[in-house]
Amino acid sequence: MDCIARRIAGDLVVDGDLGKPAWATAAWSDSFVDMATGAPGLFETRTAILWNDRNLYIAFQVEEPFVEARLTTRDSIIFTENDLELLIDGGDCYYELEVNAANTVYEVFFIWRDAFTRGSRFDTAQFDLYDANTYSFGGDYDRSGPTFWRGTHPRGVRWAFTGFDMPGLQTAVQVQGTLNDNSDRDSGWSLEIAIPWASLALLADGRQLPPADGDIWRMFLGRFQKLLLSGGEVMPHPAWALNSHGVYDTHQPEKWSRVRFDAGEG
Repeated sequence: MDCIARRIAGDLVVDGDLGKPAWATAAWSDSFVDMATGAPGLFETRTAILWNDRNLYIAFQVEEPFVEARLTTRDSIIFTENDLELLIDGGDCYYELEVNAANTVYEVFFIWRDAFTRGSRFDTAQFDLYDANTYSFGGDYDRSGPTFWRGTHPRGVRWAFTGFDMPGLQTAVQVQGTLNDNSDRDSGWSLEIAIPWASLALLADGRQLPPADGDIWRMFLGRFQKLLLSGGEVMPHPAWALNSHGVYDTHQPEKWSRVRFDAGEG
């Protein structure tokens, strides 16, 4: 099992402070590893998950000597600079959330094209294929030559709804240092996320909400890091995750971490 999500009784104030007593009861992960190779990440990154009857809570604590976040407009392409990422698998769909150290949020809801059929549960006004913010998507870092349009995932193409906003989403960041000031050395930054279970019905894919004891969901918990070396910017940006995928493609839900929900309160 890659991660244990422990149940708590009360709600958390989402302010980015991971010194709350509830987080001390969480099952914190080992430090993240390179998403492709499994080698240790250059900087330490850890995550933990809590939940109650109303919300799913996720925390990240990262080491970063020079905390930067220049993008401040919602739904900017956050992964072009340093960010933390959460993706939640829903079988025929999945959700992506990216957050930087300025607490700028980027969200996308993906639906596999083979599941988006007339009369399906996705055939609603919320998911309008004619909306200007809807795109086809084949995958990460793998579209060249014969895979340019479809990527390499055997299931093929997804619809990407970039105008999607998760109802009730809360995110908060605290910087242990000074943001965008490289004249001093920082310790890092922390991120706290809350998502109401009521907003996760499509991703539950028929599973009980809130989850039952022992239920397993697949999630990607990761970090992308902009690195500048003597030869220039490292591309693609190094990605560190809770578990190794073997390739630099975030969008492979079957390879994401398994999160088991533990109903025994910590």
